[in-house]
Amino acid sequence: MDLFEKIGDTILTVGKDVTQKAKDVSGIAKLRLDIRAKEDFIKEQYLSLGKAYYEQRKGENVKEEAQFSLIEEALEDIARMQRQILELKGARKCPECGAESAETAEYCSVCGAKLSIIVEDAAFEESEQPTAPNEPNVSLEKETPSDSKL
Repeated sequence: MDLFEKIGDTILTVGKDVTQKAKDVSGIAKLRLDIRAKEDFIKEQYLSLGKAYYEQRKGENVKEEAQFSLIEEALEDIARMQRQILELKGARKCPECGAESAETAEYCSVCGAKLSIIVEDAAFEESEQPTAPNEPNVSLEKETPSDSKL
C-alpha cells in the first residue's frame, strides 16, 4: 500500500506543479498582452502628436518638408484610389456625411442631402466633345434615368 500512496502523492505534486505552471504561463501571456496594448497606445499617441504637428506646420518651411511632401503625395494617392473604388462600384460619396450612394441617386440615403450632379455634368461635357468625321459619337458612360429624359 505504501507504493500506491507514493504514486498518489507524486501525481498530486505533479498536478499542483502543472497547475502552477499553467497559471504562470497564463499570467505571462496576460502581461504580454497588457504590454502590447500599452505599446499600441503609445504608438497612437505618437501618431496623434505627429499628425497635430503636421497639421500645424504644413505649408511652412520646416526641416521635415521632404516628409511632408511624401505624406501629401500618399494622401493624394489614397484619395485617387478611393475614387477608383467608387467608380468600380458605381457609387459616389455624399458631400455632407461621406456615405456611399449609388451613382444615379439624387439624394443621400443616410442624411437626405441633395447629391451634386457634377459627375453627370462631366460625363455630359465629355459626350459633347467633337469626334473625328468618320467616327461615331459614342459615349461609354452609363445612361442614368435623368439622362434618358434629356
